Amino acid sequence: MELLKIWISLKGEKSIKNGHPWVYSNEVVKQEKIENGSIVDVFSSKNKYLGSGFYSEHSKIRVRLLSRNRNDLFDEEFFRRRLTYAISYRKQVMGEDFDCSRLVFGEADGLPGLTVDLFHDILVTQVLSYGMEQRKEMIYRLLLELMEEFKQIKGIYERNDVSIRKLEGLEEAKGWYKNEGSTVTMIKENGISYFVDVENGQKTGFFLDQKYNRKAVSEIAKNLKVLDCCTHTGSFALNAIKGGAAKVTAVDISKTALEQAKENARINGFLEKIEFVEADLFDYLKQLQQSNKKEFDFIILDPPAFTKSRKTIAHAMKGYLEINSLAMKILPRGGYLATASCSHFASSKRFEEMLRKAATLANRELREIEVRKQAKDHPILWGVEETEYLKFYLFQVI
Repeated sequence: MELLKIWISLKGEKSIKNGHPWVYSNEVVKQEKIENGSIVDVFSSKNKYLGSGFYSEHSKIRVRLLSRNRNDLFDEEFFRRRLTYAISYRKQVMGEDFDCSRLVFGEADGLPGLTVDLFHDILVTQVLSYGMEQRKEMIYRLLLELMEEFKQIKGIYERNDVSIRKLEGLEEAKGWYKNEGSTVTMIKENGISYFVDVENGQKTGFFLDQKYNRKAVSEIAKNLKVLDCCTHTGSFALNAIKGGAAKVTAVDISKTALEQAKENARINGFLEKIEFVEADLFDYLKQLQQSNKKEFDFIILDPPAFTKSRKTIAHAMKGYLEINSLAMKILPRGGYLATASCSHFASSKRFEEMLRKAATLANRELREIEVRKQAKDHPILWGVEETEYLKFYLFQVI
């Protein structure tokens, strides 16, 4: 199939050869007249074929590669094959956890700009590239056809209410795709039930990426007094209770989030075992530190991303440093700390440097128990640093 062409700089060529699937606008040296959203062939300045992908005339990411195989035909069968690979991978690696999992993780599945989450009987999608937007009706039809083999899906709900779509020249919106009905469903994760509101919940409705990190918390929570910071829908708190925690306090600044957390606690029979506190994380930790009372011997820090761009990394790391040093001071020696970051801009190296500094400020030492990342339904594609974003550390603080 003859496609229009684009030629890129040596810098862009090196990036693609190292495994990264994006071509930035400042790496383009020459191009033919291309329609927005088209699939184009990418060549080096010496006319060597490098790959083919979606062209976006408005975005700084000018091309998102779909394939490096010049023999690929980008027809319906190509996308059926990609979706089949993605779903089959989740069936294989997630096992009984397939019922609530991420089915498509964008570039990591060779489907740039597409996210698909399964919440029991609802598929939630997010489309972030112009080329994928043009083909979404085909993609959705294929998704529903492929899922028929595994379970009944009542519909697809779109969560395209994200500002990044504007960078692609796309409008923000959310709603059912050719379906109607309740946007609330129930999932079970690590033996715990949750109501998921795919219309109003954060991101696509629920954070699936911490699934096994929550389980790791459960495994060491027995008989401990646990503080779950930024509890959101209560997932870490509920896992701590399931693990036999002696006491759990769940803190969040959002009243709505706490109401959802309370409802999740109620349906699991844990409502009387968790204290819910509406408070700002920084203020709450400062008050605990000033009181000098050792009320907790296990603190979980799972804040929202403090940075979503390279420009604000320094400010974000100061925020991480403050909450982690406070948590270490609050804990008694021998206490436990779980701490996380969900921003890929706050790299593992930066985050670990911050943790070392926090321990020094708190006059504590860190005994590493475990270092974890996102769940395996969010696979990390080597060479694409954006797919490696979640960092999760478990320590004993001594």
